[in-house]
Amino acid sequence: MNTEQAILFSILGVLFVLLIWGRWRYDLVAFAALVAALLFGVVPTDSAFSGFGHPATIVIALVLIISRGLSNSGVVEWVGATFVDASRPLFAHIGLTAAIAAALSAVMNNVAALALLMPVDIEAAKKAKRSAALTLMPLSFASILGGMVTLIGTPPNIIIASFRGDALGEPYGMFDFAPVGLACSVAGVIFVALIGWRLLPAARTEQTGDAVAFEVHDYIAELKVGEESKAIGEQVADLIQDSDVSPVATLREGHRLFARARGTPVREGDVIVVQGGPEAIEKFAGTHGLSFVDPDQGPGMLEESDLEMREAVVPHGAAIEGRSALSFGLLRFNNVNLLGVWRQGERFRARVRALTIESGDVLLMMGSKDGLDAAIRRTGILPLARRGLQVMQREKAGLAVAIFAAAIALASLGWLYLTIALAAVVVLYALFNIVPMREVYDSIEWPVIVLLGSLIPIGQALETSGGTALIASGLLTITEGYSAVLVLTVFMIVTMTLSDVLNNTATALIAAPVAIELSARLGVSPDPFLMAVAVAASCAFLTPIGHKNNTLILGPGGYRFGDYWRMGLPLEILIVATGVPAILLFWPL
Repeated sequence: MNTEQAILFSILGVLFVLLIWGRWRYDLVAFAALVAALLFGVVPTDSAFSGFGHPATIVIALVLIISRGLSNSGVVEWVGATFVDASRPLFAHIGLTAAIAAALSAVMNNVAALALLMPVDIEAAKKAKRSAALTLMPLSFASILGGMVTLIGTPPNIIIASFRGDALGEPYGMFDFAPVGLACSVAGVIFVALIGWRLLPAARTEQTGDAVAFEVHDYIAELKVGEESKAIGEQVADLIQDSDVSPVATLREGHRLFARARGTPVREGDVIVVQGGPEAIEKFAGTHGLSFVDPDQGPGMLEESDLEMREAVVPHGAAIEGRSALSFGLLRFNNVNLLGVWRQGERFRARVRALTIESGDVLLMMGSKDGLDAAIRRTGILPLARRGLQVMQREKAGLAVAIFAAAIALASLGWLYLTIALAAVVVLYALFNIVPMREVYDSIEWPVIVLLGSLIPIGQALETSGGTALIASGLLTITEGYSAVLVLTVFMIVTMTLSDVLNNTATALIAAPVAIELSARLGVSPDPFLMAVAVAASCAFLTPIGHKNNTLILGPGGYRFGDYWRMGLPLEILIVATGVPAILLFWPL
């Protein structure tokens, strides 16, 4: 190992530790790694920011904008409303919703597909009076599996296609991933529908839909008693008598009154802590003249006509994770108030705005549309579909689908380069206002773009320095004397394990050059090894941090960290058992 390789491996080692630790945002960690590589001279200065103009980076940004267009036009909403029926047997319901999620994820961002289908699934669980935990994890896993079917279905596929283009002169096409991806997706959907949901802990699956669904009587919110409040002089017990909220405590001069709060007359300056759904809390506050925003903690009260409420899930690595709304300055910088936090039904001793936010929390926020959009971008949280609040352009659904389908057809026939076709879709979506101009940049998940732009030059430096050859030698030493099929299987398992703890994009960026080097050492085609990376990097089912979709369901499903491996481990074994033969069949060594 020479000095250049030692420096690169050291940087990557620190990068892995920080990404797994998750204390800091993954995009900032990756950018810091790029800066370190530049300072140490292992990445050439002229290649410093080449990753931001890489085709893989551009395609991912375009796909995210197109996903917003398909959402805005009501395409996903129509699919859910047309095919989801709560009266079906559980296995049939899971099978159908999982198939829809997989199909949608093949042509749009899988996080967006899940965020839109999740409220539909939760509503179905409520109507059927069953736990949403039974169906949300299968839905999440299916949306991840569906992304493997097409080039644009998931970032790892786009990255692998670009690496093949660099190595062999021709990237993968739109449907080159379909034979292997479809085999794995079908096997996975059948598994989650017939077996997977039965492996979940009884403690989660025996809860009723109302107990798990975050939208009903689950938020803890604080309401300030102002000088003109109708609640002054009234007892809390009388205030809640005809409402759908329940009292948790009353805060007065820094003290919590708890049980005796119900019979204590309310004073100006009191903070009444209640538990309830978003609509119930808002109605209770309006009826009694209570304020969501504490004027002492930030500027500017919002005009009532400008207000809207929005719910969002905190993913692992979000900027606000590990901080409170107060310390993060939601009110001060974005004029957005955190109304409530849902954390699997837990009641908090800390003030809501002073509560340390954790991954998996569901946040209920109130502010203007622009303020909420800015707060969501700044915090890195994932907004849920705004049930009944989102303005759909349903009359443009046919146009949105037609434009997208035409672009895919032209790219698939080779008449138009895929990146150009997707760029044309974005332009047309903007011209027809399917994606309003103000939403174009909001649609892009910028942390992923920064991650890609930062790690691509490091991956290229690792390859040119001989670092990937060193890794390949190590794997060949471990599997010495065995067939290329076994090496392929071991490599797929190692990549899949990395994806369970690292971002799937980062996993693909690191594993792709190793795949090419391994195939060269073995004297076989690189395609089977690249396909193994594409499949393995996407299949992160063991933890809630392996994929954003897993984090998205953590709170609403009432899951624990250790619940994921129960369904995820058998599924990963199934994917390896299905994926390796499919790869060897369609992409022979």
